[in-house]
Amino acid sequence: MNIAKATYCVRRVCTILFVILSVLCLSWPLASMAKKRALLIGISHYPQTTKSNPCTWTNIHGSNDVRLLRGTLQKQGFRITTLTNAQATASHIRRALKRLCQQAAKGDMVVIHFSGHGQPFEDLSGDEADGWDEAIVPYDAKKCYSRTYTGRCHIIDDELERYINSLRTTVGPRGFVYVMLDACHMGGASRGESETDSAACARGTNVGFSPNGRTYIPRIDRRGHFTVKASPRMAGVCYIESCRAYQTNTEIYEQGQYYGPLSFYISQALQHTLLTHNLQWVHKVVEAMQHDKRLIKQNPVIETDR
Repeated sequence: MNIAKATYCVRRVCTILFVILSVLCLSWPLASMAKKRALLIGISHYPQTTKSNPCTWTNIHGSNDVRLLRGTLQKQGFRITTLTNAQATASHIRRALKRLCQQAAKGDMVVIHFSGHGQPFEDLSGDEADGWDEAIVPYDAKKCYSRTYTGRCHIIDDELERYINSLRTTVGPRGFVYVMLDACHMGGASRGESETDSAACARGTNVGFSPNGRTYIPRIDRRGHFTVKASPRMAGVCYIESCRAYQTNTEIYEQGQYYGPLSFYISQALQHTLLTHNLQWVHKVVEAMQHDKRLIKQNPVIETDR
């Protein structure tokens, strides 16, 4: 082979390699840009808990759920932020949600999880048919209205929805957002069905938080699926809630620990299933909870944009 022909062949190979590398360089950022992000919030110990004071929260085992799901989601490559117990104040939760909205990017998969108490909160905006919002209860939220506490540390569903919609817009239609709420909005005592479960706690209260002194009367709605706002510019979303609004969410005893039932069965399902846009695994969680005899008095709820 003469020098001219050899030079031509080398140039041709270099050109082909350059084209291949250019394509790889252009596609690599797109492939690596999408990330998996999770914010896990769990509260076991609320401050100033006393049985004699009806305006304090009972201690539960929400932080156990965070440890359980953190290990499960880490195996699937999620970048995880956790807030537990005294870390999970209203201001810290709001700050973490805002940061998540700022850090998320197009195509991201996002999980927001809360394990703790829930409470009906008097609707002050007039958008609820039954007159009550649903609220998650951060570490520093008080159970009763008073002159010194007017509800600023409760995070109601309207506020949570604004964060979720912001996330859905940010990650776009190629992304997805899961919201997992292992709390309830009316409470009770331990089921006491067996010695093993005698220390199990209900996550919530049947006492509504009301600035106007209203009495909470739950509205019975037996639907297990609701449809939320959909938009071609927003990511898909799936809310998974541990029970209907009028029911009690009771912890279960598994593997030597107490867990929220929703968190436990989510972790079980994700041991064998990769978290994607496909919601088939969610229905398996619902089915597993419905077959658990300890949960006969509660029914999980799914809300999606589909």
